Amino acid sequence: MADNQAVDRGEAFERLQEKLVPLWKSIERLNQDEQTIVVVPSISMDFEGARGAKLQAYEERFLFLLFLLRQPRARLVYVTSQAINPSTIDYYLDLLPGVISSHARKRLFLVAPLDGSEKPLSAKLLERPRMIRQLRELIADPDRAHLVPYNTTDLERDLALALGIPMYGADPRHFHFGTKTGCRRLFAEEGVQHPAGFEGLGSIQDAVEAIARMRAEKPGVERVLLKLNEGVSGEGNASVDLAGLPGPGSAGEEEAIGERVRAMQFEIATVTFDSYAAKLAERGGVVEERIVGDEIRSPSVQLRVTPLGKVELLSTHDQLLGGPTGQAYLGCRFPADPEYAVAITREAAKIGNRVAKEGVIGRFALDFVTVRRNGSWQPYAIELNLRKGGTTHPFLTLQFLTDGSYDPGSGLFTAPSGRQKAFVASDHLANDAYRGLTPDDLFDIVARRGLHFDQSRQRGVVFHMLANLAENGQVGLTAVGDSPEDADEVYRRAVAVLDEEAASLQS
Repeated sequence: MADNQAVDRGEAFERLQEKLVPLWKSIERLNQDEQTIVVVPSISMDFEGARGAKLQAYEERFLFLLFLLRQPRARLVYVTSQAINPSTIDYYLDLLPGVISSHARKRLFLVAPLDGSEKPLSAKLLERPRMIRQLRELIADPDRAHLVPYNTTDLERDLALALGIPMYGADPRHFHFGTKTGCRRLFAEEGVQHPAGFEGLGSIQDAVEAIARMRAEKPGVERVLLKLNEGVSGEGNASVDLAGLPGPGSAGEEEAIGERVRAMQFEIATVTFDSYAAKLAERGGVVEERIVGDEIRSPSVQLRVTPLGKVELLSTHDQLLGGPTGQAYLGCRFPADPEYAVAITREAAKIGNRVAKEGVIGRFALDFVTVRRNGSWQPYAIELNLRKGGTTHPFLTLQFLTDGSYDPGSGLFTAPSGRQKAFVASDHLANDAYRGLTPDDLFDIVARRGLHFDQSRQRGVVFHMLANLAENGQVGLTAVGDSPEDADEVYRRAVAVLDEEAASLQS
């Protein structure tokens, strides 16, 4: 019976998604027609520590979507687990160019179940029928409305069905493409170079045997990455050191590999071997060679497939990574280095065209590792994220505030004024001293120290994830400049000012 119900929901969802086609044609043609956008930034996946202020901050990370209220007939419903600080809303609305903020505010509707538990936001809504009715009442015309999620699982599909509106995102039936196993198979099928390795692992023993096979095929490999099929910002990754092991095929090799796997290094300090092994058995994973070379970068390409089936190459970024093994996402620079931006865009287009044929719609990103060898860069595809990610919000912030566009042929972003634009963004600007600041304190610093985004110059700083400031001493920002060097300078000054102001509170 449960399987039949799932099939019925899947078929009903496919019919509902057909509404996106006429809606998208209208949006592309005029962008002036009435529409309602329902934003539900639910993190419906394993995400370490997603609770309290941290969870709220990630749900508020997409408040840049308030910039859609530049469209004079757009209504926006934004849902979060807890209520958003009114000052934060005012901050974003005041950034809107060419719009009366009070007019935009009347078209914005904030909804919160006031539930700070670790449950995904979509689940919190689905278990509250009265809140579903409230959301439906806020949708002026279901034929001119759509749901914008963070990621797309069965929960988001069911939420779209409950609201009676289509979802701008990948159908959950395509979920496998975004897993580590699924994307490695996709890379192989489309001829996109990716690291040596094996997919479809279901246990620690599978990983040990796969590593032994890797060593037999490539004896020089000294470090591999074990990755869970589902993970966010590198949190499902672990590094295994193979240096100094017995030769491939020799006696005791498999036992020695097993010892190294049991000693693998995790990105998150709270992860234990037993918990990781349990998740590997539950979700599966892959093992692949860690790429090495004279210089390593971690760029990504952002794409989207429109409801009309058109593949659009949106942007390239250089990711800023950290953590114990350098796998945790911290931030990004835009645009990516032109020495390899065009090359990774070309490879990403192969995957974009393939998933479009499969019926995928929405925004997604393809992550690469590029390595410099003998003076030239070589790209390896490592991950397909069929969801919004850490590079989505800073790029769309830039695009909405400047009305500029990215040229995948040149790798440059140009505003209507003719000025090129670049940014540096981070979700993880952290300092224990920031705990002494509230969002209102931050806004005061922005005003006094000239950190605001200047519309006349289209240069400055936009802050995000403000809910994380007082509790965890962490905030996000996007620093926009007229060149990569200028964006770096804007970023460095913003950090220096915040550190100085926070330090003054300690004296």
